[in-house]
Amino acid sequence: MSAHLSRRLRKGATSGAVVAAAVAALAASQAPEMIPPPTDNTGGDRAIGAGDTASPSGDGSATGNSPYYTELPPLNTPNKPGAPSANVPVITGPAQAGIPASVLAAYQRAEQSIRSTNPGCNLPWQLLAGIGKVESGQARGGRVDANGTTLSPILGPVLNGVGFANISDTDGGAFDGDRTHDRAVGPMQFIPSTWATWGQDANSDGKKDPNNIYDAAQAAGLYLCANDRNLALKGDLDRAILSYNRSTEYLNTVTSWFEYYRRGTHQIPDGTGVLPVDRSDGRTRHPGTTTPFTPAPTTPAPTPSGTGAPKPGPTKPPTKPTTPVKPPVTPPTKPPVPPVVPPAVKVARLAAVSTGSLTAPTETSFAKTPTVAALDAAGAPIAGVVVRFEITGTTDTRFPGGGTTANVTTGSAGLAAAPALRAGEKTGTFTVKATVVGRGIEATRFTATVTERRADALVRVGGDPLTATTGTTFAQSVQVKATLKGALAPGVLVTAVIADAEGTRASTDGPTFKDGTRTLALKADANGLVALPAILAGDKAGAYVLLLTAPGGATTEIKLTVESPTATPSPDATTEPTPEPTPSGTGSPEASPSPSA
Repeated sequence: MSAHLSRRLRKGATSGAVVAAAVAALAASQAPEMIPPPTDNTGGDRAIGAGDTASPSGDGSATGNSPYYTELPPLNTPNKPGAPSANVPVITGPAQAGIPASVLAAYQRAEQSIRSTNPGCNLPWQLLAGIGKVESGQARGGRVDANGTTLSPILGPVLNGVGFANISDTDGGAFDGDRTHDRAVGPMQFIPSTWATWGQDANSDGKKDPNNIYDAAQAAGLYLCANDRNLALKGDLDRAILSYNRSTEYLNTVTSWFEYYRRGTHQIPDGTGVLPVDRSDGRTRHPGTTTPFTPAPTTPAPTPSGTGAPKPGPTKPPTKPTTPVKPPVTPPTKPPVPPVVPPAVKVARLAAVSTGSLTAPTETSFAKTPTVAALDAAGAPIAGVVVRFEITGTTDTRFPGGGTTANVTTGSAGLAAAPALRAGEKTGTFTVKATVVGRGIEATRFTATVTERRADALVRVGGDPLTATTGTTFAQSVQVKATLKGALAPGVLVTAVIADAEGTRASTDGPTFKDGTRTLALKADANGLVALPAILAGDKAGAYVLLLTAPGGATTEIKLTVESPTATPSPDATTEPTPEPTPSGTGSPEASPSPSA
């Protein structure tokens, strides 16, 4: 009994009474919650509620009210892990609960993407699975390639008004191959005119393809979330499903599968899904199409044989005429509210607006920032689009506050400019990437460079010649000023090297800096000044050069002189010499002979 009802419940020609009875039977058999159609279901199925009707042309629905699979899920739905199983037979991995791997991944990716950009919608991926089941049997049981594109196009019937809606061609046959009338396309069965507005490139292959399950699932999720719907509310959930296909039977079928998948599902290999069999009769499903009521023919009362005239009898008094009862006035139904298209959905591309190179020295702000224009397919600007700017690369450049990402909303001219970029201490090249939040279009990239600070002159500030004795410290301090084109050059990196007397190479002996090295890198302060640490003379006398250089060509040389200590005289050096002794006996020097002798 249940299997028969499952297959035949939603045939459009079924009377309202039979459908209502079938729904009640399923509800009593633990079927997922369903919404019964009205009991006055004349002319086939109808959408429920004011404002949820549509013309036979299919306007206001994503699919053009094309046929769909009417098969219901099994009455015994699988339990989620940990769910109570009382009074519910346990079925391990029913075939109907399995969803092909690529298809399941597409639904779950769409849920994650839309929850990140529109958390108030509360889109569950199981709703996409329910719609995908009734629209295409989960992309024909997951018959897709590695990129998620169906192995052959999935096309609905020609919408030429013969049994279905009458929708003239809107895409030149680009998606459905028909240049006369439109057809619903792909695993989520979008008509081309709807796809033109809501189509997505969710797998970033550069194409918005309705036959790609990733693109189609993302587009379906955005469409269901339109008009600020909160799908956690039953009323908004029903309206979202009816906006996809305006039929109460469709609403009930999708809701059944939605609840079924919420109870549990599992992944199966692509191409192995169970294909539904029964499809709805599109000729009886369009809201607004009614079948005239023909009263049952009356049979005249039988007359007695013979005369053909009624048998005489007592005459009844005439009845008092009654006042005619006016039929109730039915208020006119409101036309369907078209979905509000989010600005991001309209964007066809982000065009780079800022020109010139993006270059700044370390620890300075960039004079320019990346700027883009959000444009639609006709090149018109779109306001209200959220653009995300992201810094990638090995430098430490950041947005204000130290972040590497920033969201900016386009103004009335469709322009969005990134916040000011601040270069860090690291030099090199980096990229700023601009993307549309909630829209899978190609990113616009800007290349930027962080360069070294530069100086073209280094001058010593005051001070005497640098002279010291071996084994001591130079008493004079060394301070230089860095400038660039006559202006102070703060932050420039100055390299100091103690070189030989010719200044051609670093010295291997003699003076050193306080830390024992002969090479230092020092950064100029806010006034462009660089103060060197103390210099030790070392133990080898001689002439040396302190060589200072900076990026940009600045250089200066300062002489260093190391002297040997001066010799100190001995205290005995000033004593008079002792006279030599005379010969013994005379007591005086021998007299010279006189000339007369």
